[in-house]
Amino acid sequence: MTLYDLVVPGLDERTDPRYRTAEIRAADPLGADAVLAALPAMNADADTPALTVALRALVPDLDRAAQWSVVDALAAMRDLGILLGSLKRHGVQPVAAVPEVLPVLELIGRRTDMVPRDTVHHYTAWNPTGPRRRTYTGHPMEAHLQEAVRMAFPGLVAALDTCARVARLEPYDPGFALALDRTAQHVQSVVDAIDITAAQVSPEYFARTLRPYFEEIDVDGRSYLGPAAAQIPLWLVDLTLWQCDRPDPAYDAFLADSLPYALPAWRDFHARYAGGVSAVGKLSAAVSWESGGDLPPRLAASARSLARVLRLLKSFRARHLTLARKAYAEELRRYDEGSGGAPVSLLRTILDLTRDNETLVRRAVA
Repeated sequence: MTLYDLVVPGLDERTDPRYRTAEIRAADPLGADAVLAALPAMNADADTPALTVALRALVPDLDRAAQWSVVDALAAMRDLGILLGSLKRHGVQPVAAVPEVLPVLELIGRRTDMVPRDTVHHYTAWNPTGPRRRTYTGHPMEAHLQEAVRMAFPGLVAALDTCARVARLEPYDPGFALALDRTAQHVQSVVDAIDITAAQVSPEYFARTLRPYFEEIDVDGRSYLGPAAAQIPLWLVDLTLWQCDRPDPAYDAFLADSLPYALPAWRDFHARYAGGVSAVGKLSAAVSWESGGDLPPRLAASARSLARVLRLLKSFRARHLTLARKAYAEELRRYDEGSGGAPVSLLRTILDLTRDNETLVRRAVA
């Protein structure tokens, strides 16, 4: 057990099999451990024939794959997916090179109710640790990046629970501030994760070595993005705190593109709260009804708690923007867009939107 497993105890005990991370990490339904231990060397040599043979060797019989549990299916997609990304990094469309993988990808996508390729969850939260870790490069910086994203996963799951509670309450309810305070505690794990990334993963390594493995691939005529940190849905926290009734065209388009890569429960969360009234919206309406002077204590407490979690989100966005600007600087970048499919300028937009909402709330108790 490591630090990220202790952020939210009991994550593996939830009924959704996608949260049974220890079981998924332990699973090896394709018998891929030995093959994938050699993957960094294949990638270092850009050995596309060996990568093609490895992918073909791991493609299971369809009848066998149809019997897998969700846990095994997720582990299988993890292991097929890292080979898909490796081939594409070296200029080969993997499904074209190994067409027999297509029906397997489609079957696993249906079985797991996810896109028919690997996502950031396969690459991080569901990836084994220790000698069984699946990596493209075998470099310590890649492992640090995986650990940083993995560390954020339990906190975000818990944050969505508390955000759902915020959405059901009004600012005069004492539980509103409490739910926001707990959301802030959970979001802190995301801030900690970006600090770890900044300290242990150089922009040069990410831009020149790792980023090329996250390219999109073609699956039956449709492009699917590779594992991207943008698929960790901090945007669902935004949704309930401020975004659902304060739309922005660029951010809305990004959310529409990102939603298919989310876990099924997270897509349901988005459907439930999109178009609702955000915490900022409810607080603003409540403040406007007050006739002046000091706010009632419960309303003031709600405003302070909301400002606190928005300040944390703003801090994360600012640090993320700083990292992205370094990795996508003119002298380093190989791509104009981030691995999540959006330009760096969108990060500036989201930071500005978060700051505007935090300022609006903070002024309510100034």
